[in-house]
Amino acid sequence: MYKYLALGDSYTVGEQVPLFESFPYQTVQLLRRKGLPVLAPEIVAKTGFTTDELLHRMDETVFLPSYDFVTLLIGVNNQYRGRGIDTFTPELNTLAGKAIAFAGGQAQRVVMLSIPDWGVTPFAKEKDAGEIQRAIDGYNTVCEETAKRLNMHFINITNRQRIHGHEEDYLAADGLHPSGREYALWAESVCDVVAKIL
Repeated sequence: MYKYLALGDSYTVGEQVPLFESFPYQTVQLLRRKGLPVLAPEIVAKTGFTTDELLHRMDETVFLPSYDFVTLLIGVNNQYRGRGIDTFTPELNTLAGKAIAFAGGQAQRVVMLSIPDWGVTPFAKEKDAGEIQRAIDGYNTVCEETAKRLNMHFINITNRQRIHGHEEDYLAADGLHPSGREYALWAESVCDVVAKIL
């Protein structure tokens, strides 16, 4: 049985949607349909987590010796709280290093996802969407460069999310977090990569 570790924040937890609609759980279902025996995901994430808060939670968590694949999606709360790229970058590097270690030292078994753009959602209607987009793009540049430098996989879910991130069908009830329909798109992308890894 393959073991899956999912690290992140509300986007990994699946805030406002049933657990089985979160992207880690949908990813597992898609992989099982391909005939790959994958255990339920081990999720270390919490709504509101920044990079340092995720690191702190990981320090307090007892993990298995290794996992067959790991996903990492973190950073939106750093941006939301107005933290700079200068603190995000080293903390992301630390997280990426830990993720690789959990994947048995195999960077190709780690998948980093880009940060969604909450500025396109109804929640942000009174905010400066352009400013949020520029900030998110800056964070995602760091994410992509980090992933490529360490030979991890990188999936850009942001470009597609921006197209329909304001539509009711793709949003949870809070008008901010994604719905299961949006997470299904992320799960498809992750499944495509992980199926090749396994």
